[in-house]
Amino acid sequence: MPTQTRNPKPDEQPVLVTGASGFVGSHTVRLLVQAGRKVRVFLRKTSNTDSLQGLPVETYYGDALDPASLRTAMSGCSSVFHCVVDPRFYLTDPAPLFNNNVQGLVNSMEAALACDIKRFVFCSTMGTLGRNANGPVTEEIPFNWYDQAPPYIRSRRQAEDKFNQYCREKGLPGVALCIANTYGPEDYQPTPQGKMLWEVANGKMKVLWNAAQPTVDIRDAAMAMLLAEKKGRIGERYIIANEYGSYEELFGAVAALGGQKEPTILPLWLAKSSAWTGEHLLKLLRRTDYLVRSDAVFLSVAFARLDSSKAKKELLWQPRPWLETVRDSINWFASRNNTHPIEMPPIFGHKKRE
Repeated sequence: MPTQTRNPKPDEQPVLVTGASGFVGSHTVRLLVQAGRKVRVFLRKTSNTDSLQGLPVETYYGDALDPASLRTAMSGCSSVFHCVVDPRFYLTDPAPLFNNNVQGLVNSMEAALACDIKRFVFCSTMGTLGRNANGPVTEEIPFNWYDQAPPYIRSRRQAEDKFNQYCREKGLPGVALCIANTYGPEDYQPTPQGKMLWEVANGKMKVLWNAAQPTVDIRDAAMAMLLAEKKGRIGERYIIANEYGSYEELFGAVAALGGQKEPTILPLWLAKSSAWTGEHLLKLLRRTDYLVRSDAVFLSVAFARLDSSKAKKELLWQPRPWLETVRDSINWFASRNNTHPIEMPPIFGHKKRE
């Protein structure tokens, strides 16, 4: 009697994380490994892999703009976590943003369909959400500020539109997460927001402007990726955001934990005029790809409080407090820079997550 071959269960099959060397991607890999999953990572050969060192993963080299390399990496996988993001808002020529963020996603979705992937989790952004002047932002508010959005946001919005189309018309088993500004340890790049946090904590950044933002711990964002694979409804998107606050509130806590004086907060009009002046001066000097941009100041105040109740209810997502994120971030940067870690003062006491 011939031996019957047992089809492997989805959890026994490998999963693929694209953009695995990035902040969200590497933390997603870390949690998948901790959960005992077989993990493949998809990287460019030029990627910095510091964030993946020591993790038992199978590496596939390729590019999201190379469909064949995506199909090779996905073959035999049950799920894909698409974390490829080109965040370079400062590019003078925005074409790479649309190539990497939009066409790269399309190529990944086409490969997922060809490889019969069972679940495709897309790392999107809060920048694709609509704006609401009358209260917190939910997933249901349509995108209503395209004419104000800089190229980076437009590329992410176009990507999510393509994602919705593929779920609706081609049967992609996809779930999207609209993730807020991420902070936390193992920020090897570092991200611009992580760099700012560390510089406030060690007293190097003494001046900020009057801005505000939604935040989320990178570890909680990664956990949402895993929860979306198991519990997310196909074709849906979920807001992944925790505490919202002004720079004065958020970075005041950072300074306090670092033992520093709170940064001076400049009025927003001064930040806008300074950025506008600097940007136009750099244009006159024919500079390209500069960080001094009015777009950066605009985006620092573009986002209101986000309602993550859908993720908490359907995904059973439970984010940790901002102050825990701050403490762990500062301690990680301190160890990275060979300085002393900090202890959580009693006034910031909270129950530590297991």
